[in-house]
Amino acid sequence: MLQIGHFNTLTIIEKSPHGLYLDAGAPQRVLLPNAFVSPSMQIGDDLRVFIYKDSKDRLVATTQKPLAEADQFAYLEVVDVKPGIGVFLDWGLDKHLLLPHREQGDWNFHVGDGAVVAVYVDPYTQRMVASTRLHRHRCAEKPDFEPNTPVDLLIYGNSPLGYKAFVNRRYRGLIYHQENSDVLEPGDQFVGYIKKVHSNGKIDLRRDPSGFGRSDQIAEKIFAQLQAAGGQIMLNDHSSPAEIREQFDVSKKAFKQALGRLYKSRRIRFTETGICMTSPNESACE
Repeated sequence: MLQIGHFNTLTIIEKSPHGLYLDAGAPQRVLLPNAFVSPSMQIGDDLRVFIYKDSKDRLVATTQKPLAEADQFAYLEVVDVKPGIGVFLDWGLDKHLLLPHREQGDWNFHVGDGAVVAVYVDPYTQRMVASTRLHRHRCAEKPDFEPNTPVDLLIYGNSPLGYKAFVNRRYRGLIYHQENSDVLEPGDQFVGYIKKVHSNGKIDLRRDPSGFGRSDQIAEKIFAQLQAAGGQIMLNDHSSPAEIREQFDVSKKAFKQALGRLYKSRRIRFTETGICMTSPNESACE
């Protein structure tokens, strides 16, 4: 069955001056416009294409990859504003995605702004649209993740307990404040880690991986950068979490643990402004 707002694998059944027609289940067919047709495509070939409806309610296929499919969440840029209608978002396709005025809530968007939105198929028009009313869109599936699994996170809010994040664009999770030393904002995207999936489907998240061996990995990463920098780096355990995150993509807590390992093994020493290798470039610390 054809799924609007998702990738489908369809068979080429006919060529036309406008493109290729794909079998979407008789008597239905979908046009792949010439802009996305390559010379290698032949009748009988199976193509993986994204399906949506155009402004004239015609089904259209594309080989372009959207930044989000139906029933996913994304952070998208505003590229046009139409008062009374809504704003249009860049979601990776030539045809921009409409965020209707009624779905903007209290937001007043301008061109260049970013918006955390739910992407879905409007049940009445069958067109792809977006909404900032995130609470109305929940994934019915229960997540199935093992602890310490790396996942893509999108921050969409804050609470007294921690930062709210979408997990792999579908599920909702929480990074507790005690698990994170960074200041995060809606729209921030990065790889995080599963801490625990509760029986009710709620997900606890970590900013960084856990477990034995993590400090060793970070320590080796720091030491490699020390070597590449000539034996000295202007960061130490007094540096800000933001500076540490920018250079090493780890929390300050994890950074300090790794420095402790390097110091105990006498591979580094601390200076007033950073850290320095004890060998072979001792002179670089002077």
